[in-house]
This record gives sequence, structure tokens and C-alpha cells, in this order.
Amino acid sequence: MTWLSTWAANGLSADAALEAFDGLPSVTADAMIGVWRGSELPTGHPLDGLLARYGWRGKRFESAEHVDPLLFDHRGKVIAVDPARLPLGVALTLPHLARTDKAVEAFKAGLPLLRTRKPKARLRTLSHRGLISAAMVYDDLPIIDCFRQVDATQVLGLMDFRRTPRPFFFLLTRETPG
Repeated sequence: MTWLSTWAANGLSADAALEAFDGLPSVTADAMIGVWRGSELPTGHPLDGLLARYGWRGKRFESAEHVDPLLFDHRGKVIAVDPARLPLGVALTLPHLARTDKAVEAFKAGLPLLRTRKPKARLRTLSHRGLISAAMVYDDLPIIDCFRQVDATQVLGLMDFRRTPRPFFFLLTRETPG
């Protein structure tokens, strides 16, 4: 079992996750172009498990200026969702409510209303935790997703969200190249 599969199965503390993140090499912005399947890596963050429960598919980087930060599976199709329209405040302050079957059903029923055809983030190269690497900057939220290279087909993501004291971690696995 690899360290990532152990993390996915058993979780890590936020400190151990940051140590793992810091130990990985940078990834270039050009290497991020393409479609990526996402999966969550638990650390005790209030958002742990929510994206998967709601049908999160991953991210799409068409170019540095055209990024779809949230893709969801919906009735056999993949749709891009505008993250600014999501009730992140509820998910962070009342995570027990966000995890209910009713909340998930309501979200899935309303997914077409959250759809966007416009890019909602940009891809940049920036310094985070002492290393220059690719990052995704959200257009309308105080969020930056920072990336580190795991291997040729996987990157570790760290969501730096101003409203949370510690980061949320996820893994991206390449589905299609740029």
C-alpha cells in the first residue's frame, strides 16, 4: 500500500499532511493542462467527505485563463459548477447539516442551476510554503489551490481558503492530457 492509499484509507493529521505536501516537488502550470479526476484526502477538515458525497468529479484546466475548478457528475454528464454559488458557509459552520441525505438530494437536484460555461479560476505559478509551483486562483472566492507533483499522473492539492484555519487536501489524477 502506498503512502497515498494509506492516507486515503486512514487519514492523516493536518500537520502530517502538510509535511507530506512539503516533501513533494513542484509542478509546472503547463503540466496541469487537461482534465483531472479528484479524490479527497482526510485530515479532519470540516469539508472531508463532502465533495465525494455530492458527486465531485474533479477539475479541468483548458488554459491558464480558462479553468473549471469544480466538475460534478450529473445524470451521466460532467458539468462545471460556479463555486461562488455553493453554500460553503453552511458546509463549514454546520457540517452535520451539509452531510444529511436531504442536503445531498437538494444539491443534486439543483446542480443544473449552479452550472457555468464560463471559467471560474485561473492557473498561475506562485510561491507557497517555500516552493514555487502551479496554483489555481479562484475568481470569486478567497481560495487558492496549490499543487505538488506526486508522479507522472497525479498531483497533491492543498486548498488554502481564507475562512478555514487549516487546509483541505485532495488528490488529482490525470484523465486526459492537455
